[in-house]
Amino acid sequence: MLADCAAALRAVRAEPGDRLHHWDLHYGNVLAPLPGSGHGSWPAIDPRPLAGHPGFELLPALRDRWDDALATGYLAGALRRRFDLLTEALELDREVAAVWTPARVLQDAAWAAEEGGTTLDPAQRAIADVLLGG
Repeated sequence: MLADCAAALRAVRAEPGDRLHHWDLHYGNVLAPLPGSGHGSWPAIDPRPLAGHPGFELLPALRDRWDDALATGYLAGALRRRFDLLTEALELDREVAAVWTPARVLQDAAWAAEEGGTTLDPAQRAIADVLLGG
């Protein structure tokens, strides 16, 4: 799986992107505005700024609320729907983002290995498998 992620990354690494990202954007880091506060926006908290391609940013949102995705009974379809909604809302090229997202899986796996991890997170494995066409 990681070899497939690395092979896909090689295809897009020449276009690393130039946007600043939150890098930990998921449901727990987006707050609803307080009633009566006059703030209509939903602020994102706890950023870990990183410049790069926006497809690299999608993994936390795809794996968040994992039990909800599993409960659908059709995990691949639930992941594709989440991915499609994210890429559409962010106006991203779906095919390019489908390569950058597994690149993030690869990075997370490398970090886990540095800390002694020997297995890939099952949610990340499923996401990479779906996006890489497995």
